[in-house]
Amino acid sequence: MRNAAQAEAVSVENATELKEGLLALSIKASEQQIAQLLQYLQLLVKWNASFNLSGITDINEMVSVHLLDSVSLSPHLQGEYFVDAGTGAGLPGIPLAILHPEKHFTLIDSNGKKTRFLFQVKLALKLQNIVIENCRIEHYQSPRQIDMVMCRAFSSLEDTVSKTQQLLRKGSKLLAMKGRYPEQEINQLPADFEVKSIAKLGIPGSDSQRHVIEIGRIQANSQE
Repeated sequence: MRNAAQAEAVSVENATELKEGLLALSIKASEQQIAQLLQYLQLLVKWNASFNLSGITDINEMVSVHLLDSVSLSPHLQGEYFVDAGTGAGLPGIPLAILHPEKHFTLIDSNGKKTRFLFQVKLALKLQNIVIENCRIEHYQSPRQIDMVMCRAFSSLEDTVSKTQQLLRKGSKLLAMKGRYPEQEINQLPADFEVKSIAKLGIPGSDSQRHVIEIGRIQANSQE
């Protein structure tokens, strides 16, 4: 019964926090999109009890730690086709897909329980712009050019680049979310990759440090 009560609290008690957080991040969202974000959170609470999708169980933390943290990537998206590597419970892919119905997101995870949850979310929220793949990211071969590979709490930058390099073709970028500034990880990047940009993120409701690192292949013509 406690989980059912929590699920009700998502839409009633946390809607204001979500709206104010989106406003603070200068992210526009329709009432329908806000409702979808809250519905996603309700599904996450319900399934988390049995499937252990997230270590965060407090609804009051989920709005900031999951939803607002994920959508903070929104201004950094470039292109049309995106891969969410090691998406887990659909973060950041699901919140971003809700806010950007015109873009296409492939959510990849090797955990079958988590991808089953993602299929349920896709059906419940009627998300036509996501594809779910149950496989290891290093085994995934995209049928088209990927503009950006995203990851959140996935692995070290070196390991992430190694596992996604088949997707990081010329012009493609890796968009990695990190906590503290990952100086050591940046120094350990493969020689043919470089940091394109670094931005510090301010997540409403969170005092934790947050950075987004954009990484791409070093172009053969360095004068460009």
